[in-house]
Amino acid sequence: MRVIVVGAGVIGLSCAVRLAESGYDVAVLARDLPLETTSAVAAAVWYPYLSAPKERVAAWSRTTYDELVKLAGSEPSVQLRHGRQFLVEPAPDPVWSDALSDLRRVGSPPPGFKDGWSFTAPVIEMPMYLQYLVKRLEAAGGTLSRAALSALPNSADVVVNCAGLGARLTAGDPTVTPVRGQVMTFEQFGQTEWLIADRGPQDLTYVVPRSHDVVVGGTSQPDSWDLAVNPQTAKEILDRAAELVPGLRKAKLIRHRVGLRPARPAVRCEGIQTGDRLVVHCYGHGGSGITLSWGCADEVAEIVRAGVG
Repeated sequence: MRVIVVGAGVIGLSCAVRLAESGYDVAVLARDLPLETTSAVAAAVWYPYLSAPKERVAAWSRTTYDELVKLAGSEPSVQLRHGRQFLVEPAPDPVWSDALSDLRRVGSPPPGFKDGWSFTAPVIEMPMYLQYLVKRLEAAGGTLSRAALSALPNSADVVVNCAGLGARLTAGDPTVTPVRGQVMTFEQFGQTEWLIADRGPQDLTYVVPRSHDVVVGGTSQPDSWDLAVNPQTAKEILDRAAELVPGLRKAKLIRHRVGLRPARPAVRCEGIQTGDRLVVHCYGHGGSGITLSWGCADEVAEIVRAGVG
């Protein structure tokens, strides 16, 4: 059975892989190829962020955590790294904490913070990982093609809409809005642990080490379509991050990048039967694309199986 997946970010590719490996004839169509998507910009540490509803996000996150832990044993783009998250106010354990075997309270948070956790999480090197997903898709018989779509195609029995911000067009959904993220990448300087400092809804500082570089962010600016690098913002990011990781001051800067997270009041993951065609919507993941990817892909595959009998 023919399935068209619209969108080639981490959500679209994960759904396409699941469906192709389940025996469907899958074609991915996308305006932006994987390395051109917001997914390619992401620091990509497993961490539910800017997504709802909590219960479904927690379930998708657990599934994805388990999948990524399995992949870490064989796929170089997925690594398990220990790290810490700091909070400005005390908070209960997060709803997704049961996915973790080593969640611990931070005994002495740095100045300006009152609480925090430490735990091991998958860190994904997105440019490599996206190419890995494409290879898995092609190995299962699927295809990937560039296509500029203003609406969903009607040339398949099943269409899976993973267009991210493009869902404003493909689903006619104005509730999907951009949340601008600006990051910096430095040469690896010996940093091994990730760090997240949550100072508020629009101020999330993070330092995420990878094999050969370290991604430092960030911003969380709602309703901004600006893809230009802002030098003042870059300075502010570095100042905040270097307070917590002083080694950044001497690290060599490689590049600046900007991505637009596809935010929505709640992730949309549902199937709608339209005549002889099943449309499955899966978009609005905010800053949690990689964190929710396999959980949502499994749910999409279940919807397709149920819908086509």
